Amino acid sequence: MKFSFITLFETLVKPYFDDSILKRAFENGLIDINFINPRDFSKNKYKKVDDYIIGGGAGLLMSVEPLSEAIKYIANQDKDTHFVFISPAGKRFKQKDAKRLAKFNHIAFICGRYEGIDERVVENYANEVFCIGDFILTGGELPALCICDAISRNIKGVLGNDKSLEIESFECGMLEAPAFTKPNIFRNSFVISEFLKGNHAKISVLKNEMAKLKTRYFRPDLYILKEKYEK
Repeated sequence: MKFSFITLFETLVKPYFDDSILKRAFENGLIDINFINPRDFSKNKYKKVDDYIIGGGAGLLMSVEPLSEAIKYIANQDKDTHFVFISPAGKRFKQKDAKRLAKFNHIAFICGRYEGIDERVVENYANEVFCIGDFILTGGELPALCICDAISRNIKGVLGNDKSLEIESFECGMLEAPAFTKPNIFRNSFVISEFLKGNHAKISVLKNEMAKLKTRYFRPDLYILKEKYEK
């Protein structure tokens, strides 16, 4: 699968793929990473890509033409590209979106900067618009990386064990059950004894109950939805 990042700051994104799981995925040909800089499409002699907001307002906005040309450049190379914009106005990105988008062949992330992107670019080119939370960042690179990581994990072969995906948080509408490792006793805190007995059927039931309790405590919104669905 190919990921393209339309960004003014490639150096903020590229290092994330230089280590760990996504590095191996890249080296094994499971994912491909591409960077496009809107400055390369600016017709301004200073390679300017921003301008003042019409009607007034603090800060500058990413201009229409350089960004549009960068998007068209990718689209002309691959007409099946799925363009994802990052914006506070977008729908909240969820695990189900990561699984769905993992089936695409090419996703391009448009990473805004300054006070955002001219709305006409979004209206003309966005296939989807996502938000990762109700807060504001200085640019779209970090959210794009978050979404890219979540999608990549759902591509077959990226994780060492694909079964890891089956027991993760949000897969069944709940958080993942608490997990433990050695030592069995740490600062007077004990691993649940049933986990040490090897009865996997009992362990599975116990983990399911613990997942419900954890979800109820940390994410009551998810718990309420789960209970409503099961009824």
